[in-house]
Amino acid sequence: MNGLLTLETQVLAEGQEWTRRRLETLAQNEINQWSGICPVSGLVLKYRKKQRLKLTTCAGVITLKTIRGFSTTQGRWVNPTRQRWGLQARQRISPELQSRLVFNATMAGSYEKAAATACRWGTVISDDTVHAVVQQLGAAASGLTLPQPQAPTPEPEFSLVIMMDGWLVRRRGEHWGAGPRKKNAVRIEWKEVKSAVIYRLEQRGTKASGRGLLAEKYIVACAPETQPVDFGGAVQTEALRRGLGRARKVYVVIDGAVWLWHVAEDRFSNAIKVLDFHHASEHLWAVAHALHGQGSAEARAWVEPLLHKLRHGQEDQVVHTLAALTEKNSGLSRKTKEAVRTEVEYFETHHQHIHYRRVARQGGPIGSGSVESLCSQLQDRFKRTGQFWHKVGLQHLLAVNVLLRNQDLDVLWN
Repeated sequence: MNGLLTLETQVLAEGQEWTRRRLETLAQNEINQWSGICPVSGLVLKYRKKQRLKLTTCAGVITLKTIRGFSTTQGRWVNPTRQRWGLQARQRISPELQSRLVFNATMAGSYEKAAATACRWGTVISDDTVHAVVQQLGAAASGLTLPQPQAPTPEPEFSLVIMMDGWLVRRRGEHWGAGPRKKNAVRIEWKEVKSAVIYRLEQRGTKASGRGLLAEKYIVACAPETQPVDFGGAVQTEALRRGLGRARKVYVVIDGAVWLWHVAEDRFSNAIKVLDFHHASEHLWAVAHALHGQGSAEARAWVEPLLHKLRHGQEDQVVHTLAALTEKNSGLSRKTKEAVRTEVEYFETHHQHIHYRRVARQGGPIGSGSVESLCSQLQDRFKRTGQFWHKVGLQHLLAVNVLLRNQDLDVLWN
């Protein structure tokens, strides 16, 4: 065996044991300061009993001597150590280890891989334990009220960008596990997770390759069955935490889904609303294919000048060109006219949302790539091969994933 590998492994094990003993000593010293004292009233507990507390930490298992007693103020039996440290009644995992396990569970592709990763960096843990930690913290995260971050004083002027979209996840259906004889069995259901990205325009940059980069962003992701109005409320709440009320300008960039525009009007009525340019271009391509055939050179030759006009401030000409196609003497078939008329109505509906040159000159975004990137990242965890979620399991892992990405995970222990 490699000599350096042996030495490093040995030293790491010695360091971990030293850390475990040091943590155990410091924790016990802190416990001794409040042992037998009610954390609420400061009075001595009645009917005190010794209680041994074992906690699995990142450094190993520590054993602590605590006191449990009856608090007349709280009217119940309490363990001051658990109350002061915010430990649940039967919690056996330290907060820091919980935090690391949650990180593993959200970054790895499965609870098994999360446990294997933990074992690799020195904490032997089972995938069942990782799952239990995520479910416990996910339940707490689902009903958590997050604190308002303190704004710097003075705060530089900024604009806020909000992008929203949805993506589908596989969930176990009503008849999950039913045999082949079950008629009309609903074994798998596709459900939509509603998501959003929030960032300050001034924190947008570009990599050397030319690809966009966000120095800091915050997300919202709501489990299936969340109503659009509730999703809108969640996005608005997070946006307020990130400076919505102080922003010089607010941009809302979304695709053409009707429910998204209802959310935008309901929660961000004064924002500058932008229809994702790629989505708008797809509708122009739909007209081109209806007129000249799918994928034809004629379709490309017809649509490219219109795309250029749409992007560079001539959106009125684009709408007029489309409207002219629906006139009686246009020579188009009835079916083609109906297809074109649908697209004309679409662009007329979004006429105030396609001022791409104006928005771009302000430095604002005209595409929703950031939220599409978020959806892709979340799908990488929640939409892997063979993954079929329980309703509650999906909700809880999604909740801690959001806290982790927003750097709010520590709130669970505070």
